[in-house]
Amino acid sequence: MHKQTGALWSSFNYWWGRRSLQSRLVAAYIFIILGPCLLVSLYSYKSINNTYVRDAVDKNSYLLQMEKLHILNQIEAMERAAQMAYSDKAVQNYLLNEHDPSLGELIDFNTTTFVNLSRIQINNPNIEHLRLYSGSGEVHELWPIIFREERVSMEPWFQKALKLEGQELWSFQNEDPDLMQRYSGDPPKGQPKVSLLREISIPAGHHVGMIQVDMLLSRFTPKTYTDVRDNQSQMFIAGEDLQLFTRADHSFVQDNPQLTGAIAGRLQQYAETGEWDIHYKEKGNSFLLIHTPLTEIGASLVNVVSMEGVMKDISHTRNLIIGLNIGFIVLVTAIAYVLNAFILKNLRRLTETMKKARRGEAYTGFSIRGGGEVGELAHHFSKLMNTINTLVAQAVNKEALSKEAELRTLHNQIDAHFLYNTLENIKMLAEIENQRGISDALTSLGGMMRYNFKWSGEYVKLRDEIRHIENYIEVMNIRFEYPILLELEVDAPYLELEVLKMSLQPVVENSVKHAWAAGEEELQNRSIRIQISEADGDIFIAIRDNGFGLTPERLTELHSSIYAKEEPGADASGASTGGYRGGGIGLRNVHQRLQLFYGEAYGLEVQSQAGEWTTVFMTLPKVLLTGDRQT
Repeated sequence: MHKQTGALWSSFNYWWGRRSLQSRLVAAYIFIILGPCLLVSLYSYKSINNTYVRDAVDKNSYLLQMEKLHILNQIEAMERAAQMAYSDKAVQNYLLNEHDPSLGELIDFNTTTFVNLSRIQINNPNIEHLRLYSGSGEVHELWPIIFREERVSMEPWFQKALKLEGQELWSFQNEDPDLMQRYSGDPPKGQPKVSLLREISIPAGHHVGMIQVDMLLSRFTPKTYTDVRDNQSQMFIAGEDLQLFTRADHSFVQDNPQLTGAIAGRLQQYAETGEWDIHYKEKGNSFLLIHTPLTEIGASLVNVVSMEGVMKDISHTRNLIIGLNIGFIVLVTAIAYVLNAFILKNLRRLTETMKKARRGEAYTGFSIRGGGEVGELAHHFSKLMNTINTLVAQAVNKEALSKEAELRTLHNQIDAHFLYNTLENIKMLAEIENQRGISDALTSLGGMMRYNFKWSGEYVKLRDEIRHIENYIEVMNIRFEYPILLELEVDAPYLELEVLKMSLQPVVENSVKHAWAAGEEELQNRSIRIQISEADGDIFIAIRDNGFGLTPERLTELHSSIYAKEEPGADASGASTGGYRGGGIGLRNVHQRLQLFYGEAYGLEVQSQAGEWTTVFMTLPKVLLTGDRQT
């Protein structure tokens, strides 16, 4: 056994040693956190369980006390009714009558005293019967109040009341028999009732009769016989002889037949010792037996509470606690994994750098902020690699120097400032010679050169692009006898929009070169119009010339060239075709740039009317130079 344990431990150590440092740290965190979590969860579950039980006890104890208060009110009403009947002198004299009363006496008693007795019951509608029993055989019975006691002398409660000699007796009965025997053929209805019984002795020790005040238990304790069914609780009322009374339908007794015996046993134990056990379980069902005594009538009221709903709540809470524990452990695991990954990141970086150096890749330097073991290891490794790189650099230094000299001879740039200064000098000479046209042309040419050389980014303001076009038109007009007129229909706010640099100028250049037939007599009234409109957040720029236009066939060919996926070839002479009359390379480049920077929804479209005009429509998003999309 010891060897097997040692072998298992060795296997575990081997397996554990092969895990990554991050995995082992996460496992350690989980192990450290799992124990306290389990202890806290068990304590929380026990506390919640006790809280649920305590809340159930408090709630149902309150209901029990409210029902007890109602019963005490009914007891007081029954006692008051009995006292009113007992203290009536006319009633006492009538019950003492040992001779046959006259008709006048009967009429007088019936119209006064009997009516008062009836009012006692009418004023207390919960009282089912108010009955007076006379021991005299000469008394005339006046139904349904006055009877001869021979009708009930054999009842057990009658004998108990006689023994009490004027003290109250409270008796619980399962039935309410019809003393007048009006329905002798029908079985008595099972209507449990409670009766207040008191012997009438006038004078003391001389038995005259009996007072009985009856109330149905459904009115005496309505929650015990309520029609509103509550599957979570059921009330029982027990008399002095421990006989239990409760509703018959939807009763816990149907599924738990030993429940009544358990309640009776606890009542007996309470009577003997004053102790009460609140917990009861039968067939896996848990109940709470909440008890309160009714000392005024020698009875007890018991509220039986099913713990099924409470246990469901407790089970739900338990599952919630388990789920929270699992979620907490998962969260802690994720946090520990992320933190370990962050802590061990430098170690992994150092490992990857070492692997690259081992494969022969160039070492470009490695630094770790802070100290610690990983930082010290990285420092020494960096020192080692720097030494190696220094030795390698010395070996190739001579060759690098010779290559540098060769590259310097090949590197030849045009100094832009030299060109600007030269143009300025020529411009001054033109002004001295009073050649204003040449001076203006040189100014426009200088502006064009500055615009081309100053390429600080792909985007410029629309005003800069238009100024470049104006310079271009001024330079080109030197060639023509009749200058080309540039018409601008651009609102001031649109001048701040961003456009791609050199996106409009190639289109204008195509118009200048190809809109009017070359080699023929120069036309007058040539114009190029630039218009800008806006719709749905997009900008539409129309560049229109009044040239000779394109035939439908040539327009189709030009569209094919602009929208082609591949670069069109050169002509037989080796020069690329372009513009309207060529293959459309210039327009195609502008179209592709627009789609590259703005998306497939943007670009160029050419429309033309042969012999009249040609218009190039450019679509681009409305964006300020800051990059904010305008809506």
